[in-house]
Amino acid sequence: MSDLAATAPAAAQAGPRAYKLPRNLSRRLGRSDRSQLAIWFWELDRVLLALIMMLIAIGLIAVQAASPASARRLSTATETLSPLYFFYRQLGWVIVSLGFMFVVSMLPKREARRLAIIMACICFVLLMLVPIMGNTVNGAKRWIGYGIGIQPSEFLKPAYAVTMGWIISLRVKDPSLPVLKLSAAITLCIAMLLMRQPDLGQTIMFIGIWFTLMLLAGLPMQVVAGGVGLGAVGMTAAYFFYPVATQRINGWLFGAGEYDHVMFAHKTLTGGGLIGTGPGLGTHKFNLPEAHTDYIFSVIGEEFGLLACAAIALVYFAIIARICMRLLEERDLFTIMAVAGLTAQLGGQAFINIAVNLQLFPSKGMTLPFISYGGSSMIALGIGAGLLLSLTRRNPFEDRTLLGQDWSRG
Repeated sequence: MSDLAATAPAAAQAGPRAYKLPRNLSRRLGRSDRSQLAIWFWELDRVLLALIMMLIAIGLIAVQAASPASARRLSTATETLSPLYFFYRQLGWVIVSLGFMFVVSMLPKREARRLAIIMACICFVLLMLVPIMGNTVNGAKRWIGYGIGIQPSEFLKPAYAVTMGWIISLRVKDPSLPVLKLSAAITLCIAMLLMRQPDLGQTIMFIGIWFTLMLLAGLPMQVVAGGVGLGAVGMTAAYFFYPVATQRINGWLFGAGEYDHVMFAHKTLTGGGLIGTGPGLGTHKFNLPEAHTDYIFSVIGEEFGLLACAAIALVYFAIIARICMRLLEERDLFTIMAVAGLTAQLGGQAFINIAVNLQLFPSKGMTLPFISYGGSSMIALGIGAGLLLSLTRRNPFEDRTLLGQDWSRG
């Protein structure tokens, strides 16, 4: 222990790539390999990585269960889709997203931040181009490209969370910077572009990320109360003057035509009881409009049971708890804000999707992270997970401190 104590301070000052373990400790822990890959492995939060991989594996099983229902629904007189059509496509998207996740997770913190800022700028420009050159699918214009469509808002979410964390962290260097006004203006522009698509669910998601970061940054309670009141007024106005919100809320409250999906999802979710009907034996899933995306949680409930649904919710909770525990020992304000924003995105999206399936919220058209089918969604989540893993990497010898202890130090 004396060798370790003597080595740690100097190594911590030298940076995460320069430290060296004492020879006897290196031999005992198997860390004698000093390659960049080995350093990445030992700095990585392997528990967080394991939880994310667990969700991805669950997602593949769930998409396989939901694929026959969606394939039958989307087959036409001229083209019959294979029952596992969406499963095979999702498997390809998972492989691509894992590649992005591992590459991004290997980036140093500064490079990860730079990537997120550049990505946010590019995605914001693409978001502005969606009304001009976007493709309309199911009455919404959210995708760009032909053949393989790209949904800019999906890629913007993780980049936005990190960029907002960087903007807020600038107040440490210069408290006079108008951080609140600048971040609010950016968020308002994004919200307006999303409402034009229309995409009410993503709009709420971006505002939720911003509001979470503002609370964490110490927003005055008067402003918080005003923001909550403004949000309530905005949702009321959306119900009366925004047709998409009116239709979805009416469908949730009263049940109406194609907007009665939430009721079907709830019946599917509870149709299997505690332990489910068994893989491939569900029948209610064939009534769902988007069994492989928005309502995949209900398919899991029918075929694998409510206990499986509870287990999935616990995995999401474990991810959030693990990240929070990691942040308790973090001193850098940017890292805290960026990771908190990414966590708010992941947790908020999962919460909204599950709440919709439980008939607690109106339909939002939002996927369940790492589980629902989707190319843009899966790759964007892979990049977001890579940013999470990159920003939570830690030198084992770095000095640790409690949350907020050094925020005021420049």
